[in-house]
Amino acid sequence: MKNLLSAFSALVAFGMIAGAAEAADLVLYTSQPNADAQATVDGFKAANPGIEVEWVRDGTPQIMAKLNAEIQAGNPVADVLLIADTVTLERMKQAGQLLAYKSPEAANYDKALYDADGYYYSTKLITTGIMYNTQASMKPASWADLAKPEAKGLVTMPSPLASGAALIHAQTLTAVPDLGWDYYKQLKDNGAIAAGGNGGVLKSVASGEKAYGVVVDYMPIREKAKGAPVEFVFPKEGVSAVTEPAAILASTKHAENARKFIDYVLSEKGQEGFLKLGYIPARNGMAVPAGFPARDTIKVLPINASEALKNSENDVKTFSDIFGTKG
Repeated sequence: MKNLLSAFSALVAFGMIAGAAEAADLVLYTSQPNADAQATVDGFKAANPGIEVEWVRDGTPQIMAKLNAEIQAGNPVADVLLIADTVTLERMKQAGQLLAYKSPEAANYDKALYDADGYYYSTKLITTGIMYNTQASMKPASWADLAKPEAKGLVTMPSPLASGAALIHAQTLTAVPDLGWDYYKQLKDNGAIAAGGNGGVLKSVASGEKAYGVVVDYMPIREKAKGAPVEFVFPKEGVSAVTEPAAILASTKHAENARKFIDYVLSEKGQEGFLKLGYIPARNGMAVPAGFPARDTIKVLPINASEALKNSENDVKTFSDIFGTKG
């Protein structure tokens, strides 16, 4: 009986979402945190009065599972996506599931931050670097520092099986000639652990359980501002980044409004909105949030989305084989 009630509730909820989506002028699927998603939608609506927006928020894997189920059923609901990484959207591009749009705002972005054919555009830079507890004996400045004897048994990092950013990070670092998979073997030999997501890493280092962590930038920077005993370092070799790209579904029922959304998130006003939320804007010439170094001092390491997509399965297996982990 309980399962029947749960199923009934789910059907009612789905019906309500579908009904609201049909009444909307634009439907957004996003992996942004709830407050960030609401702020993004509010900013878009302020810049485009009269456009009613419905949005659905979940983690990127869950959003893609929902969307793929809708596509297979022949009724995708979303018009636009704003999710974690370009590799996911590259997969959709190759599957013919995205609509190309050459936004005039792209002129204000480095070419590496958007698809040359106009299928997806980065909106922010969420980098992965090193955090450390202020009581740690070593102040790391390099990725290599985490493999030193001073860090033995004191390093934690998220697993690519649990975090999309962690997979992008591993794929980025292993492409650096002086690092590669040998670097991850060195970390394992030095007692580093890899499990769960970025939140677990933050908690472990902030509490002093571990001295060093590999983590996305905004988490420790925000916690430091709240008084936590942590620091964040952009290593000298450079950092990986997920860029929360936006894209239009090929099946969109609101193409004009979808293009307006892309233009908005790429515009100076839209980028200022992400800045206020505490992220590094992807657009050139923008400021950075409090606690971050100047944007031109942050070296972002390149990643080829097409190559990363092709190698993802093998890369996850290689990481898992090294660390002996299932997530």
